[in-house]
Amino acid sequence: MFENLSDRLSKIFKKLKGQGTLSQEDIDQGLREVRLALLEADVNYKIVKDFIKTVKERALGHEVMESLTPGQQVVKIVHEELIKLLGSHDEGLNLSGRQPAVIVLVGLQGSGKTTTAAKLARWLRKKGRKPYLVPADIYRPAAIKQLETLARQLNCPCFPTKEGTPPPDIARQAVAQADMQALDTVIIDTAGRLHVDDALMAELKAIKDQVEPQEILLVADAMTGQDAVNIADSFNKALAITGVILSKMEGDARGGAALSIRAVTGTPIKFVGVGEKIDALEVFHPKRIADRILGMGDVLTLIEKAQDTIDKNKALELQEKLKKNTFTLEDFRDQLRQVRKLGSLEQIISMIPGLNKMKQFKSMMPDEKELVKIEAIINSMTPEERRKYTIINASRRRRIAKGSGTTVQDVNQLLKNYAEMNKMLKKFGKGGFKKMPRGLFPF
Repeated sequence: MFENLSDRLSKIFKKLKGQGTLSQEDIDQGLREVRLALLEADVNYKIVKDFIKTVKERALGHEVMESLTPGQQVVKIVHEELIKLLGSHDEGLNLSGRQPAVIVLVGLQGSGKTTTAAKLARWLRKKGRKPYLVPADIYRPAAIKQLETLARQLNCPCFPTKEGTPPPDIARQAVAQADMQALDTVIIDTAGRLHVDDALMAELKAIKDQVEPQEILLVADAMTGQDAVNIADSFNKALAITGVILSKMEGDARGGAALSIRAVTGTPIKFVGVGEKIDALEVFHPKRIADRILGMGDVLTLIEKAQDTIDKNKALELQEKLKKNTFTLEDFRDQLRQVRKLGSLEQIISMIPGLNKMKQFKSMMPDEKELVKIEAIINSMTPEERRKYTIINASRRRRIAKGSGTTVQDVNQLLKNYAEMNKMLKKFGKGGFKKMPRGLFPF
């Protein structure tokens, strides 16, 4: 997410910050490069023009030209203007008023509405709500069954939609059913089309009239760039959408849609989908996104993901083992599983200030496939071997390699890395853990 844009801006600002003083020519040249970087990221042309104009006016003011660190002041201005462009503050869901609250998800076919409905139900339940999933897409083959399957995975109630029932009737009946079952939030997954058409909009307007939703959220595919912005504008004009959920952000290295939608439609981005799994939904925080774009990391989101994913009891148990130097290969495998739940290593590293800029660190990052291989090797060991790796001789290494579908060299490399890590942890454990906040641990 934003990888290319972040890399380009980092190089531009490094050059600016390296100069003791800045002339108007320096600022013009720097902002010209920023403009090109934003256009390459597929940000709307008019938005880029207005953004650069605002930054330039501020950059040529006394706060920069008379500053001891003019380059840093320019970065500060760009950061502040990026936050404004993205929305200034977090926009929560409006679920107040008539209960049950109703959320209608709209969007084109293939944007990920059905999966997003399940992700949103999971997120709401974490917040103490009682969601009710409603399949109202009667046109796409297996759309109803898909949402029913996702609901079972979540153990979330789902409205028993009958094929052939008009979607507005499905929505009305589902809200009445939710009220009877004391469920406080109805999430309606509507049908999409390959493109915006009158029939689609008429059906969505009829659903809106029937249930009077508090939220109409457009699910837009971030990877479509400016198309996502145009689609958002069309839906907003027809339905007055209350927010946007950008799906597939994990595959969007450019980020133009995220930087354009708010300015074009006046509608806030409320969530972003960052993966295919049901837990891969994040609240959209403008400041945190601006931090990521400028390579400042996003520690708060990483902490929230860890709190949501990592078992606290296991974390404390691990901390004790590290203190006592009893960290085994079995513990190492368990930690790998915990870390992988947080997302890809690339996503995790991108949120840590400093590490995300270190090229040598990026080159050392193991491939995701390597983590699968490591887990397979450890699984091929006996419980005793996992506890006492020093007993693993040559014949055992051959057996482990054969059982895990790897080579003896792979097994040797894992044991070598584990031994080195153990030495490092032993050194760190001499007083280091006393300074660690309760519940935190190195991976």
